Amino acid sequence: MKRTHYFGRIFCILAALLLISLNTTQAEPLLKPTLQTIFTPLLADPQEPRVAIMPWVGDHFLQLDIGSSADLYQSNSKEFAAGVDFGTYSLLRRSDNFKFPVDAIDYIFGVNASWKKPLHNDALPFEEFSARARISHISAHYEDGHFDATANQWIQGDCPFPIPFTYSREFVDLVLALSSPGHRVYGGYQYLYHSIPMGISPHSFHAGVELSTAHNTYVATDFKLLPIWDYSLNETRGLRGTWNLQAGVRLDGIGLERARLACNYFSGMSRHGMYFYRPESYTTVGLIMDL
Repeated sequence: MKRTHYFGRIFCILAALLLISLNTTQAEPLLKPTLQTIFTPLLADPQEPRVAIMPWVGDHFLQLDIGSSADLYQSNSKEFAAGVDFGTYSLLRRSDNFKFPVDAIDYIFGVNASWKKPLHNDALPFEEFSARARISHISAHYEDGHFDATANQWIQGDCPFPIPFTYSREFVDLVLALSSPGHRVYGGYQYLYHSIPMGISPHSFHAGVELSTAHNTYVATDFKLLPIWDYSLNETRGLRGTWNLQAGVRLDGIGLERARLACNYFSGMSRHGMYFYRPESYTTVGLIMDL
């Protein structure tokens, strides 16, 4: 709880600095907030803050993400930046009469720093090195879509904890990337330094590839090694590969800059905190906005 309050204070301070910079008219502002971040958000990472609506194919669920990353400060050389991340990842149930009760929702906020440097090595097929470090907090909750109004109780399902239960995590995440126009490869490590419930391994890893293809299309993949929950031990044991494969088309050609239609195939440990113990496999198709 103390760590949650600590992150809350950081977020409030950053928000105050943002308002001060926006209202400074006579002096050069200390901060120049921009959504044009130095480190380009990862295309296929399902936990990247973004705006997206992605219905599941063949199932009555829908993913709704609302969030973004912003640089509050960028150096004059555009090689260093410091910023914030904020967003929600929601899992909605599709029901009759165009209703979408929320089954589960995750909230994320934190701070980040990013770097990039041009590469001058003809032996490498890349032109730029970039990196991003984050300190973030995630809390997750069941909502009305996970409540049985007829029985007047929460839907227990396969959850290993009495519902409702508390889920939160604080972590440090580092990503290193090599890129050339339209292409990027990256790898990263995440260290979880506090979690509720306890017993979750602090170590996870991720990597990915992004490739631009013909006619504004692209393909991308994000791979993670995430802890597996052991029901008998009430803690995690071992790691499981988690894939998110994405193919899409950027809509710049029809005037919708920074928008893309995408198809995802996800297989592995759930991205939602309320289901961190559960493996899932599904396909989604929808719209993603890169703010």
